[in-house]
Amino acid sequence: MKTNKIIAVVACAAMLMSTAACGQKTKKAADSVANGPEKALVAYFSASETGNTRVLAKKVAEAAGADLYEITPDTLYTAADLDWTVEDSRSTIEMRDSTSRPAIKGTVENLADYNVVYVGFPVWWNSAPHVVNTFFETNDLSGKTIWLFGTSGGTTLAGALKDLKAAYPALDIKGAELLNGATQEQVADYVAKTRE
Repeated sequence: MKTNKIIAVVACAAMLMSTAACGQKTKKAADSVANGPEKALVAYFSASETGNTRVLAKKVAEAAGADLYEITPDTLYTAADLDWTVEDSRSTIEMRDSTSRPAIKGTVENLADYNVVYVGFPVWWNSAPHVVNTFFETNDLSGKTIWLFGTSGGTTLAGALKDLKAAYPALDIKGAELLNGATQEQVADYVAKTRE
């Protein structure tokens, strides 16, 4: 008789655990349906038409199966604007002023459709160009997973990552990777890491 009670208690416990597990699986499935499949966007700023960042952004978009969006300043940068050795060049003036927000053309259409956003840019003065801040501030990136990538002549992305996280603490900025001259295979490895 005692054995039958123990068996009944164990059977009940097993049924309860099974029901709870089933409920969790159902919730996960419902969440997956509600969130939909992962849809990615690559938003990038490249200072020139043939820039390294533009080439890299196309590789990231291909590897991620993502849509591509160019962050385009209202006034394009000239070679003189980009000369960091000149004290009064446009880029030098902008980067000295932490509140500088160069105007950009438009915003991302259907941004709500994306749940992952890769943001690419060249590193300027150990940070992201302020035109990237303009992008962050004119597009609602809340609720999205954000990954940074970039190019640089000799600086890491650590400063840019730190600055952007500090400026936008409510956003889910996961990490950053420098991809100077990366092959398509190296870019695919970067994208795979962002999905682990």
